Amino acid sequence: MIAVITGDITDSKKIDPKIWLKPLKKELDTIGSSPKFWEIYRGDSFQIIISKPEDALRTAIKIKATLKSIQDMDVRMAIGIGTRTHNAPKVTESNGTAFIHSGEKFELLKKEKQNLAVKSDWPGFDKEMNLFLKLALIAMDNWTVNAAEIVKTTMENPDKLQEELGQIVGIKQNAISNRLKRAYYDEIMEVNEMYLSKLKTLK
Repeated sequence: MIAVITGDITDSKKIDPKIWLKPLKKELDTIGSSPKFWEIYRGDSFQIIISKPEDALRTAIKIKATLKSIQDMDVRMAIGIGTRTHNAPKVTESNGTAFIHSGEKFELLKKEKQNLAVKSDWPGFDKEMNLFLKLALIAMDNWTVNAAEIVKTTMENPDKLQEELGQIVGIKQNAISNRLKRAYYDEIMEVNEMYLSKLKTLK
């Protein structure tokens, strides 16, 4: 079982790709090499294979934080959980239920007005998780550049103290704490924990 994330940049026509392409590629390179594990296609769309479904939501949150660290940027993503029946040299040529679920859910995101959602073989899991994500997105869709930057830095350095995180981004420890609170970081990580615990009972 794997996870596939299909995504695109929202309002990409208004923003020069040079601004967001490099940070996105840098983030995707932490997952694996292109085009085996990820591809950017049609200019502003991307698809990623996540070998362990447990890592998928955290990866999606980190990608969102990366892009929202850039002024006026945002992203839509659908996580598909399922099988891979054909493992091609390119992500976009592979297939299986994970790819189908991700593609189908992605096509519905605009209509459902939700920037992050999941689809799997378990409708009950999907319904519950998508409600949690809808609530989490109230915070995530409204992250400021500063909030997104500190979320990204915290996720990249999970073992560092707030004081050390402050040294990385050049602000005081209490400012780190305030920004994380305003980003609802702890609550969003609780949604990820819920995702992990529910996934564990289904796999």
